[in-house]
Amino acid sequence: MNTPFPIPANESERLEALAAYNIIDTLPEVEFEELTLLASQICQTPVALISLLDDKRQWFKAIIGADVKETPKEHAFCAHTIAATEDIVIVSDAREDARFAANPLVTGNPNIVFYAGVPLINQDGYALGSLCVLDTEPKQLTTEQVKSLKILARQVLTQIELRKKVTELEASNTKLLETNTFIQKFATTAAHDIKNPLSSILLTSQALQMRLSNTGDQKSRSLVGLTISAAKRLLTLVDEMLNYSNEPALLLSDQRCLQLNKLLKSVVELIDVPHSVKVSFPKVEHTLTCSSVALEQIFLNLLTNAVRYNDKQEGVINIQFREEGSYYKFKISDNGMGIAEKDLHKIFEKAVTLNALDRFNKKGNGIGLHTVKLLVEKLQGSIHAESNIGEGTVFIFSVKKNIQLPAEGATAA
Repeated sequence: MNTPFPIPANESERLEALAAYNIIDTLPEVEFEELTLLASQICQTPVALISLLDDKRQWFKAIIGADVKETPKEHAFCAHTIAATEDIVIVSDAREDARFAANPLVTGNPNIVFYAGVPLINQDGYALGSLCVLDTEPKQLTTEQVKSLKILARQVLTQIELRKKVTELEASNTKLLETNTFIQKFATTAAHDIKNPLSSILLTSQALQMRLSNTGDQKSRSLVGLTISAAKRLLTLVDEMLNYSNEPALLLSDQRCLQLNKLLKSVVELIDVPHSVKVSFPKVEHTLTCSSVALEQIFLNLLTNAVRYNDKQEGVINIQFREEGSYYKFKISDNGMGIAEKDLHKIFEKAVTLNALDRFNKKGNGIGLHTVKLLVEKLQGSIHAESNIGEGTVFIFSVKKNIQLPAEGATAA
């Protein structure tokens, strides 16, 4: 009677590791079939297979020379291989080996006599199964054949690891796609929710302006005019955000020739800048070719922060610009609260807040600067900050000029 198959000391952990590959009961794959064929040809055996062992059976990911998909674990030669300390198990004549002499696979079909198996041991040290070759006659392998079989076993394991990584990547991409779809739908809904009351504000303000035109109250008319201008600008911004949420590629493709100071003025008009804070633009107007949507969002975030976190009686925000090679360079400096040097490296991380209250006694949500960094990097630029507590902060960022988009049908590097 054959000896019961051995059980590895780390069997529960081994089974858990095997399950993580999600490979048992999967369809045939040509990469594994080819490696199995090579093993058969190199070792000159009629049968070769890739065997994986779970708690009850050995299952064949690939098999050459036999028409079977699995066998009970108690009949598996490979159960001995995965528990062995050797890097290859060779049985020249199973009929004369006490472990296998009474094995149904030896005494009956397929009448195994010769067996050689190399354990498939992953990087964590768990034997998942084996690459093995079989014959119905006694046999010996040459040194070169043994060496080649071990090399093929390593290639089998590489394919198993690669398959796992591809599966994980596909799952990650699916999750990312679902997340992006949700965000897109949320952004679209939110933009519509914002657009509707803005349209109402615009219509109401225009009606009020017409009524005031008959009263001669020029001051009130001027204030209403500002409201109308701001509402129109916000509606335009919401439309741009809607377009971007529906087609993210517009961030790069929708590059326009724009006047920097004009763009900055429109951004500042959207921010509630106190009279005590002075915002200075570049002294000379500059013409840029860039994504206006992205640049507006970058400045909107940075300038809003510069206003919110300015605790001085007379706040100063200075915006500078220069061209350097193929990049536009921007510098926004303020005399606000400042940021501790130890925190500068993490302010662009998602959802990171520094527990600082702004001038309105509110805390940030840690999303703004992370979004700014993503936008800058999307425009093939970079951003960093310099600061001293109590003295102010400087944000320096760059964006690339005239970003070249991949040709239609081409793949971006």
